[in-house]
Amino acid sequence: MNLTRSTQHLVTDNFSLEDALPTRLPAYVNSVAYLFGVTTLSALGLLVVTGITMTLFGPEWYHGGQAPGSGIGRFVNSLHFWSVQLFFFALVAHFSSKFVMAAWRDGRWTTWMLGALALGVAILTALTGFLAQTNWDSQWIAVQAKDAMNAVGVGAFFNTMNTSQVLTLHVAALPLLLMVVVGAHLFFIRRDGPVKPIDRQLE
Repeated sequence: MNLTRSTQHLVTDNFSLEDALPTRLPAYVNSVAYLFGVTTLSALGLLVVTGITMTLFGPEWYHGGQAPGSGIGRFVNSLHFWSVQLFFFALVAHFSSKFVMAAWRDGRWTTWMLGALALGVAILTALTGFLAQTNWDSQWIAVQAKDAMNAVGVGAFFNTMNTSQVLTLHVAALPLLLMVVVGAHLFFIRRDGPVKPIDRQLE
């Protein structure tokens, strides 16, 4: 099995050059309803950049008081936090607007389900992020979340009070999974194009 050849076939079978690098978009995408997706994607990009930066420099840099550059570290930490707020605002707005537009029409159910899966993974990623703060709030959330995880039967696999497990999930596993799901979501959007408004369905 040749991975390069398989990738070439995957791209050429699903994309034209105009699909991959469009020069013109339909007039209806000028609506605000089509803005939330790219806002979500931009916030995710900022989350990845700030998250990697914080991981490289360590918690003393972004939580500590007198460490060299800790002022910049706290700024990056704040940028990461507010990017999460923007990300979820835009994601919920994107999800809601596409629900109202019935975005699963025209055989786009795969795109819709990948978007719903991305929302679920994002929520779990955010939960582990709150737990990774290791402050009083995060300890309280960890205790309450532990009971919730036990109640739904996954407490044996995910212990919210295990800092090492939480950090591994938040820093490596869940962001990687989220980017894979979002990448697949974007693949289908580029292949099938933006969903038409309902009143343009018959045009």
